[in-house]
Amino acid sequence: MSPSNLAIIATVAPAVAALLLLVVAPLRHKGAPAAWVTLLGSLVSLGSAIMLLLGRVDGGADVRVTTPWIQEGSRAMAEIGVLIDGVSVPMLIIVCLVALCVQLFSVAYMHDEPPRAYGRYFTLHAMFLFSMNIVVVSPNLLQLFAGWELVGLTSYLLIGFYFAKPSAAQAAVKAFWMTKLADMGFLFGLLVLFVATGSFEWTSTPSAQVATWVTALLFVAVIGKSAQFPLHIWLPDAMEGPTPVSALLHAATMVAAGVFLVVRADPLFAQAPETREVMLWVGTVTAVFAAGLALVQKDIKKVLAFSTASQLGYMVAALGAGQAFAGFFHLGTHAFFKALLFLAAGSVIHAVHSNSLEDMGGLRKKMPLTTAAFVIGALSLAGVPGFAGFFSKDLVLGSLEGKGHWIPWTLLMGSAFLTAFYMGRVVIKAFWGNESEKSSHAHESGLAMTGPLMVLAIPSLASGFLGGWLASQVKAEYHVHLGLTPIVASSMAILGIVAAVVVFGRGGKAPFAGVLEKLDTFSLVDRTWASGYRIGLLGIASLAGWIDRYLIDGLMNFTGWATLEGGASARKLQTGLVRDYALMVVVGVVVLVLIGVLR
Repeated sequence: MSPSNLAIIATVAPAVAALLLLVVAPLRHKGAPAAWVTLLGSLVSLGSAIMLLLGRVDGGADVRVTTPWIQEGSRAMAEIGVLIDGVSVPMLIIVCLVALCVQLFSVAYMHDEPPRAYGRYFTLHAMFLFSMNIVVVSPNLLQLFAGWELVGLTSYLLIGFYFAKPSAAQAAVKAFWMTKLADMGFLFGLLVLFVATGSFEWTSTPSAQVATWVTALLFVAVIGKSAQFPLHIWLPDAMEGPTPVSALLHAATMVAAGVFLVVRADPLFAQAPETREVMLWVGTVTAVFAAGLALVQKDIKKVLAFSTASQLGYMVAALGAGQAFAGFFHLGTHAFFKALLFLAAGSVIHAVHSNSLEDMGGLRKKMPLTTAAFVIGALSLAGVPGFAGFFSKDLVLGSLEGKGHWIPWTLLMGSAFLTAFYMGRVVIKAFWGNESEKSSHAHESGLAMTGPLMVLAIPSLASGFLGGWLASQVKAEYHVHLGLTPIVASSMAILGIVAAVVVFGRGGKAPFAGVLEKLDTFSLVDRTWASGYRIGLLGIASLAGWIDRYLIDGLMNFTGWATLEGGASARKLQTGLVRDYALMVVVGVVVLVLIGVLR
């Protein structure tokens, strides 16, 4: 089968599954059939992606297949189709594999849901995977924007899955509007690019000024979708969705879409050094800020949520330094170990029926497989040598070394220490320490949940060794070397773990925990957005409402009132008596004579 056909199958298989479930309501309403239909669509998608990968291993060339889209007379304003190259194929594998593992895990994790809710959940999963696949194989910015918006819509529906719960509904709306606010940047960026070049292609070559405007606008969308400071505030609240949804959104899909956009549009960003400089600092600030807040979270899912924002900050910083491959490599390894961490956390939550770290403890003896999976993910996230995260994080930090970026390099090294420290805290509190009342009744999850953990543990360990192959696919340079960055980064990871054992192994609290807790509880960023919403947006809405009610509606209402009152007064003149009409004629004649005389 040709690569183009395989790419189309990989993209649309989840859409076929979703359409089947939407049209054939009994499949969706019975619950279990919906799971199998969605799993089949994801399996077909993954199988097609693997065949594409094998074709590239055998020396397959890049493939671009498109058809005209949005006709303007005889000219097509854009094209729609698939682009198969060294960026899209590995990303397609990552997205489909993570999605399939999450869906397999969900079969058992969500089994207590009512059949209709269970079916709706898997239908949304199929729609989500289709949306993300559109993003991955897009041959131009316009098609990616379509997939980008579909990802946002399905994310909103998944985050708000428990829509009857007020906090979940509010979290979904918050995520939707924060990302939609940022997406206006994407829309305006597309318009500016098309007006300047007449094209939506990745390889467009506008002037330097236009490139700066376009990339700056696109980066606004990236800040929202990839939860960068200061638009990160929706991400922790998104934990209101089911835990497998958190794994899906935080690993290789929704939040990863922003980083993938910049990687794909690297030719455009290469023409805008000013935008890259901003990206470098935004990514650095986000990495440090989010790592500090992760340190004091009591909800295990929120620790991982802030960790996601922090790691995305690393990727954005690498992209800002002009090292697209470093950001892409870390995106890939992070997808595996973060999905592993979230699903392992889901296994723990399923066992103790609580998200709170205070309700855990001593789980290593009761849940050995889950403990092993979580520890592997934590060590990879911390960047311990030999694990996948070490290789990609080392490349990110190395992209800043010796290039005049010593301040971001130093800050990100500090963030690397914090990452190991807060993950050590979670491991100690959840799996070591004393049992709580809830954890004393815990037991290991079944194979349906531990199986996907074992699958994801393999790339969390080994995917770092594929850096050379991935670099060859995207035509980038990659070297593993012993130098300042790997030595310092490894030292930060090990020191962070040791510090966590020393502090939390004795039941202590993190340094500056009080300050960090206040910063989290009374987040200045959150309060600023809330104030802006109340004073700015609601103020403008109130003013617009007053103008509409009293000026516009008032004018129209006055016109209607005046017409009715004038008609009522004029009716009194119509008496039906001849003498009254004759009198009016006489009065009219007299008035006209007077006017004529006076003139």
